[in-house]
Amino acid sequence: MLLSVYRLAWKLGSPLVDFIMWRRRRKGREDMLRFDERLGVPSLPRPNSKLVWIHAASVGESVSVLPLIEELLNGNAWVHVLVTTGTVTSAQMMADRLPRRALHQYVPIDKKEYVDEFIEYWQPDLAIWVESEFWPNLLISTKESGCPIILLNGRISDESFEKWNKYKKFARKIINCFDLVMPQSREDEKKLRALGARNIKYIGNLKYGATPLPFDQTRMAELQKMIGGRMVWLAASTHPGEEEKILEAHMRIKEKNYTVLTIIVPRAPWRGQQVRALLGNNVNVSVRSQGEPILDDTDFYIADTMGELGIFYRLAPIVFIGGSLVERGGHNPIEPAHLDAAIICGNHMENFAEIIEEFEKAGAVQLVQDENELAFRVFELWQNPQKRTAMARLASKLVRSRQEILHNIIDEIEKFI
Repeated sequence: MLLSVYRLAWKLGSPLVDFIMWRRRRKGREDMLRFDERLGVPSLPRPNSKLVWIHAASVGESVSVLPLIEELLNGNAWVHVLVTTGTVTSAQMMADRLPRRALHQYVPIDKKEYVDEFIEYWQPDLAIWVESEFWPNLLISTKESGCPIILLNGRISDESFEKWNKYKKFARKIINCFDLVMPQSREDEKKLRALGARNIKYIGNLKYGATPLPFDQTRMAELQKMIGGRMVWLAASTHPGEEEKILEAHMRIKEKNYTVLTIIVPRAPWRGQQVRALLGNNVNVSVRSQGEPILDDTDFYIADTMGELGIFYRLAPIVFIGGSLVERGGHNPIEPAHLDAAIICGNHMENFAEIIEEFEKAGAVQLVQDENELAFRVFELWQNPQKRTAMARLASKLVRSRQEILHNIIDEIEKFI
């Protein structure tokens, strides 16, 4: 019943959807050259081989599956991989980092006509959903085509669980599309089971299988020369409402060390100029996308470019994980843990609750409540290189100890190929 209502809503709401997508195109949130892919129209030929389709909603999910794709292709010469995502930034990331025999398309909008055209053309032999984007038409049409579906690193936020739990019958129909469910935490396992998931196997969080982010040696050397011996720390993947707190922390640190340089990497690169405006005229700001250098009196360096986070994690010995001083659930602490960084997070790390708990137990992270405590912790770690190095080593040791998770996940996936 609810599925029929859902599909009818798509039909009746088509003009509104068209308007929303038009606005997104105008704002650069959609790819003008490849927009037809969002309507189910392919832009690449289907490989004449077994095709594993991996759907990863955005940048974080798509980056997390790159090591899995590499391992999957290395071990199965007759397989190609199709990756779908829904954002321009994730598409750009995939263009730079997907290996040979892997291709990218935008995921179709969840209108049945678009979805059916997509499935009919690509005819995947196995579908893998990453984390939590449960589009009803896309899942049900894939299941009805006879393609097995795996939920990988399955995650359900408390808010989503409450919503799905109100419509248990519909939720069960969606969840039961998955032939195998691999949750990313024990808490997610409980929620998915409560929603009706079958054949659940908890292996661990896929993100532990990540490899160190790539970087350009020449660009990094140029930045190191500009920074010199200054105190430097990084605020990575920041969100609206958070940069103001970073500014306050910077000013407090500057009272103790006037040479401090704060690097900000906004989660959305297009926000570079917006972040500059938020920081105001009382500090000196350089923006990377504008080609502006780091000078001796630069307070903030806004790194609003794609694919360079690996450089900045290597440049800064102290890293604050964004999305955690505002209610966004935080971002992945495993990436800086690979690169000898002392890690600090705010108290909103709900998206990585189990990982952060493990980091805390290992002494590999410091949690702060607000910008004042953030400033105190950053300066304390800068003043105490031994403590900073010890934290970084504990974080690196922890992520190395979880590397087998990726291989165990691959073993489960290969049973379906």
